[in-house]
Amino acid sequence: MKRISSGPCSGNLFEFGAPASSDEQVDALVEDAGVSIERIVSRGHASPPDFWYDSPRAEWVALLSGAATLEFEGEREPHPMKAGDHVLIEAHCRHRVAWTSDTEPSVWLAVYTPEVRR
Repeated sequence: MKRISSGPCSGNLFEFGAPASSDEQVDALVEDAGVSIERIVSRGHASPPDFWYDSPRAEWVALLSGAATLEFEGEREPHPMKAGDHVLIEAHCRHRVAWTSDTEPSVWLAVYTPEVRR
């Protein structure tokens, strides 16, 4: 992302180039007043077996491109996602990424907040 003079930052969510490593690419776009916005690029990545995310912050995540499957602790059915789908994950809701497409990048936009008001 680039800053235009002292004005706004700009960039393109779909320009991420070749992967620098085999890890997911996570780019912090905005961090202010307890809110973080990240762009995550997954290429066939999944959470390790028996690993669960358990964040103290709420997370709203949208899948902008690609495909993925999330799992939530205590739910029998997985949560498949396609481009355009989004989900609000409450703080301390244990979840994991079960699968992401390995044929096209799965681009996520994740917004982390200390508290979510609906």
